[in-house]
Amino acid sequence: MSQKLIRITTIPLSLEKLLEGQLTFMNDYFKVTAVASEKGRLEKFGLDNGVETFHVEMTREITPAKDLKALFKLYRFFKREKPAIVHTHTPKAGIVGMMAAKMAGVPIRLHTVAGMPLMEATGTKRKILEQVEKLTYSLATKIYPNSKGLKYVILDQNFSKTEKLKVLGEGSSNGINTQYFNPEDFTAEQKEQIRKSLSICSDDLIFIFVGRLVRDKGINELVQAFKQLASENKNVSLLLVGPFEQDLDPITEENFEMIRNHPKIVITGYQVDVRPYFAVADVLVFPSYREGFPNVVMQAGAMGLPSIVTNINGCNEIIREDENGLIIPVKDQEALLLAMKKLATSAELRQKLAANSREVITQKYERKVFWDLLLEEYWLQMKEAGLGRED
Repeated sequence: MSQKLIRITTIPLSLEKLLEGQLTFMNDYFKVTAVASEKGRLEKFGLDNGVETFHVEMTREITPAKDLKALFKLYRFFKREKPAIVHTHTPKAGIVGMMAAKMAGVPIRLHTVAGMPLMEATGTKRKILEQVEKLTYSLATKIYPNSKGLKYVILDQNFSKTEKLKVLGEGSSNGINTQYFNPEDFTAEQKEQIRKSLSICSDDLIFIFVGRLVRDKGINELVQAFKQLASENKNVSLLLVGPFEQDLDPITEENFEMIRNHPKIVITGYQVDVRPYFAVADVLVFPSYREGFPNVVMQAGAMGLPSIVTNINGCNEIIREDENGLIIPVKDQEALLLAMKKLATSAELRQKLAANSREVITQKYERKVFWDLLLEEYWLQMKEAGLGRED
């Protein structure tokens, strides 16, 4: 009988996107159970990926009463299932999952850090989130920051000790499937059709953003910079692929309205398959305030796009200045505008950066390589815990 591995995220979207394919791969070596909220969507994930599921209602906000309920539900589940490994992702799943696993005596308790909401929080909320982060790390037996920069932040904030931290490979939580994200899969005719369906002129240069349309992703700065650029250059479009979250992390009302009404801004909402949009775009713009190790920047690179990113961990590890993209300061609308202008006006620079983009990703972030690294890490943790390895 294979050892049991339980993977927990707050919402199923993280299982679908951030860990795509990984649980199915691990199911060949462990009996894998996926845990998250949103029961219907979670069960569909389980069916699609051939893994068992267990539903626990969790929220992405500070909700003590609901969190306690989730904690005891998970504790009882762990006591019954007796997993060898509990591996959590996302802040809420981390604190609830690690606490329940510790209480239940789970021997191997792993937590991946992929960005910290506290980095943009202030006051009392910041203090609470800092304590939650510290407690999560103290309950875990091993912590995996998904970028080197994030590891330095954790050490700098004194959240954990060096010996508890490990970055797998070159970073990331899941690597990237470069066969799936391949620009050669789209013909010139297909790209023309995609542009037509989006009502974007055939000769427009397309800047693309993929992700949640929220304040922390730099959308306010992006919309204002693009507004200025479009007033000077008629042959540019901005393609926004992702959902708004005006209840959780709103952008300004002015920018919300501009996105909906500007003739050169196109919004698609959430998309399961983002490749067609990368295929027609020319430059990724990703002015995020905080990240762990952004999949979007790897996806764009694999699709042969140069990127404009902010100088934050993850982004500044994937992108090398003037090699496969441009790096700008965080929350700097003027620097963002200048970088967009630079790439809009220099086809030579765009082509140079684009020519290097895919190679950087294939050399450093191939998905199957990352899965093998994580599997080896599981075997190592089991060996150190005195648990038998089941091949």
